[in-house]
Amino acid sequence: MDVYLNGKKIPLHPSKAIGKGGEADVYDLGNGKALKLFKPPNHPDYQGNLMEQQAARDRLAERQRKLPQFPQNLPSYVIRPESLATDKKRQTILGYTMPLIQGAATLMKYSDRAFRQAGITNQSVVAIFQQLHNIVEQIHQAQVVLGDFNDLNVLIKSNQPYLIDADSFQYGGFLSKVFTARFVDPLLCDPDGDRPLLNQPHSVNSDWYAFTVMLMQSLLFVDPYGGVYRPKDPTKRIAHDARPLHRITVFHPEVKYPKPAVPYQVLPDNLLHYFHQIFEQDRRGKFERSLLDNLQWQTCQTCGIEYARNTCPNCTTITTTLPQLSATLTVIVRGTVTANRIFATEGIILFASLQNQKIQWLYHQSGEFRREDNFVVLSGNLDPELQFRIKGKTTLIAKQGQLISLIPYQNSERLAIDSFDVNEYGRYWTYSGQLLRDGNLGAEYIGDVLAGQTHFWVGNNFGFGFYRAGNLNVAFVFDTNRRGINDTVKIPFSPGQLIDATCTFADERCWFFWATQEAGRIINRCTIIRSNGTIEATAEAERGDNSWLASLGGKCAAGKFLLAATDDGVVRVELQNGQIVKTKEFPDTEPFVNASSQLLASEQGLYVINQRQINLLKIA
Repeated sequence: MDVYLNGKKIPLHPSKAIGKGGEADVYDLGNGKALKLFKPPNHPDYQGNLMEQQAARDRLAERQRKLPQFPQNLPSYVIRPESLATDKKRQTILGYTMPLIQGAATLMKYSDRAFRQAGITNQSVVAIFQQLHNIVEQIHQAQVVLGDFNDLNVLIKSNQPYLIDADSFQYGGFLSKVFTARFVDPLLCDPDGDRPLLNQPHSVNSDWYAFTVMLMQSLLFVDPYGGVYRPKDPTKRIAHDARPLHRITVFHPEVKYPKPAVPYQVLPDNLLHYFHQIFEQDRRGKFERSLLDNLQWQTCQTCGIEYARNTCPNCTTITTTLPQLSATLTVIVRGTVTANRIFATEGIILFASLQNQKIQWLYHQSGEFRREDNFVVLSGNLDPELQFRIKGKTTLIAKQGQLISLIPYQNSERLAIDSFDVNEYGRYWTYSGQLLRDGNLGAEYIGDVLAGQTHFWVGNNFGFGFYRAGNLNVAFVFDTNRRGINDTVKIPFSPGQLIDATCTFADERCWFFWATQEAGRIINRCTIIRSNGTIEATAEAERGDNSWLASLGGKCAAGKFLLAATDDGVVRVELQNGQIVKTKEFPDTEPFVNASSQLLASEQGLYVINQRQINLLKIA
């Protein structure tokens, strides 16, 4: 597609693609500007999908009328269209330019406990929502409704929120028909449906409903309808997706509260009461600003949790979700499972790996980054932008294109990278469109990849990676000891917005996990890939359901099967007759794991890494 700005053709290369959603691709134009380019009906992402192709035609037709009428009186923190991109004859609007917010994170990340534990406090979250409250108020004063208001359309940089996808706002008679199931107001949906389906226009009230959902999940790491509903009366069972339509929230007595979430008792009574009113009793209206302004968090000096009450509820009424092993008690036996405490800290465990059948880890405590032998690697504060890996005694830390290898009692090594990973034998990284590895005489070339867009992981025998940018969807495998990549791996990528991805390796296969937002729902998928690039099977589940694939984390390849951590314990997953299926449950592991636990399978047993504790489980 040829795209023009003010009569000048814009060169669009996939390496400049910085975002890919269900409806558009985003490109970096340089000089702090970005281009949002609407996907045409013949876009490769819509190949073979007649409904998506027609929807793309309809969106393009409406944008021809809607974008020239975009309101100009919105707050500056709305990333608004600046110049319209057209075809050569300037007859068809194909997209628009806008300011580029570099180094921002989506608000969705703030509901991820692993992201937040790296130094982002609840008081910082409160400050973000105070500013977001101001922005939403100003938008409403301009007679504009956000419509599809969700946590992927809010970017955070230096605690300042910015709203993107402004072309989908509801204004001037143009209705926003798009919705995100997790944030859509159930009062605007078909009450008899099996999941929320918008059948009435978005409104000011529905914007505030979505705001309240985002606040709750950012404070507690669970949305209003999270957890698992297990009614004693089997006639009351309903699909997980239908719970918002029946107002069955995490506060319901027959909903099992998710272990990785923060107990809601840390919130003050007035905010808890407000959440009950919104999500169970259908109260609507502008979010009460005083609930934010009076929300003051503090950290308990005894147990370390943050709370916004007069006293710490964890030390008085809440029982913790994991067994607290004292300094004298190091072993717990439950049924067939023996749990041996390997490590505990008052700080945070940042990374753990198993190399040569030996577990190694990095943790942060009292302003210091320490290894498993208590060696101080680095002093400093936590930072959510830091990435960590371990290779033997070497600790690798990356941030903003720089990788530092810290070796005890030696000078540190610096390396320019785009992305990186390690195995037992060395470092692997991408830079300037090349995949490289450590060699005897320096960096060794493996193959060409897409600069700045490639994600990859390595096992000891082979690696797997992919890039999605513009019209490209490429996945590949490579031998970790040889030159060359096989980029014919046929991953069944969907046209939705990629949210997260991870991978775990056995000797001859890897299990690739990724999440995309599609039609307002987050879908998790798992694909088994052999070292030669052959796809063995793919499974999918909606995020938050009661399956082993409800979350991406907590997975560990072990031989020919996969071990997955859930709130109900560890389960085993295998390939059978071309299908990925759960084959065994280990319920006695339940007290020691949750859906966000990291698992590492070894000859000694199963290591379980949680936020502040590492246990070794042995199952009889």
